[in-house]
Amino acid sequence: MLDTLATLPFWQAFVALWVIVMARSNATYWLGRGAMAGWRRHRPRPEPESRARAEALIRRLGPVAVTLSYLTIGIQTTIHLTAGALRMPMRYYLPAAVVGSMAWAVIYATVGLAVVEAWIAATAGSWYGIAAIVGLILVGTATWLLGRRRARRGTGVGRV
Repeated sequence: MLDTLATLPFWQAFVALWVIVMARSNATYWLGRGAMAGWRRHRPRPEPESRARAEALIRRLGPVAVTLSYLTIGIQTTIHLTAGALRMPMRYYLPAAVVGSMAWAVIYATVGLAVVEAWIAATAGSWYGIAAIVGLILVGTATWLLGRRRARRGTGVGRV
């Protein structure tokens, strides 16, 4: 499917990716919301005060977390599930999801699909594709190592 998206004009790839990510993130939100509703139905005790505070916090700051989650790898699903479980109001969740999904779709319709094209070219034996993939791996590794080094310096680890 990704190789098909890579052949589309930008705007078509953007729209397809936006629809896909909106469907996935909203399904995750509603899964979290439904799971919490079922849990509350079988546990009729009153909510603790800490839970009410957590829900108030997610109502205020949650939309920022939802929007930024689209720029992450690995915690996106957890954030959307949590937003649903904590019953983030749709008037906050939906605009945050729309903006985040648009950012995600732009990234994947440009850089993301270019990586897929490079991967396809590499598997076909193109030296340009192989060089692009190796370059991406090197840049990613260097960025990760520099981040670790800066984190150590900031915490005093390794200082004499």
